[in-house]
Amino acid sequence: MVYKTKGVCSSAVSFDIAEENGKKIVKNVQFMGGCNGNTKGIGALVEGMEAAEVVNRLEGIKCGFKSTSCPDQLAKALNEYI
Repeated sequence: MVYKTKGVCSSAVSFDIAEENGKKIVKNVQFMGGCNGNTKGIGALVEGMEAAEVVNRLEGIKCGFKSTSCPDQLAKALNEYI
């Protein structure tokens, strides 16, 4: 899935969801743009996690004075999927 981000430096985030033992598992997270090291780090950290857990951990994180962040945008994208 590709999600067009809003209010952050990255323009979009893509990811796959795999069904494993009845759980939705996050795979292959890639941000387009944004802080390269940070967005790669987010992707590596959430790889293999259950989508609902990623949302619980990342939802509501802010970046500086912005009302959202790349991690928060990933949570929004996952919420649309799950």
